[in-house]
Amino acid sequence: MTRSRTACYIGIGANLGDARTQAEAAIAALAQLPDTTLAAQSSLFRTAPVDAGGDDYINAVARVDTLLSAEALLAQLQALEHAAGRERPYRNAPRTLDLDLLLYGEERVATPTLEVPHPRMTERAFVLIPLLQIDPFITIPGHGPAHQFVAAVSGQSIQKL
Repeated sequence: MTRSRTACYIGIGANLGDARTQAEAAIAALAQLPDTTLAAQSSLFRTAPVDAGGDDYINAVARVDTLLSAEALLAQLQALEHAAGRERPYRNAPRTLDLDLLLYGEERVATPTLEVPHPRMTERAFVLIPLLQIDPFITIPGHGPAHQFVAAVSGQSIQKL
């Protein structure tokens, strides 16, 4: 039996070094992942850190269609972060690159290493606004239409670049 491709959404963020270049390079790298095609990408956005300090972030969301399992895709994303010099000295530390698996099709995943839908995606303008730019009618499994969460994040600073 041939496995079909799964539409996945990836949150992209960076606030160390040349964050814009890092975000753009990450989008290009997503297109090169095995058994994966880049289907869509949002604009880049400048956002203030949430629950963290440091410089503003450059954020985006990309949609990839993949044959990879959720865990295999996560491993690929973490390899890209590592290649970009990502370090994890403490929770919400500034980063050269952050790639979050936001959605994996309609699936809900809860393992020790992965939770999908991403547990805080409905609380972050830097996720919701680019996600809705790609798909204004997207539904978050277990939560409902993504657009219903926008009002709750309207106080967060976000600027399209």
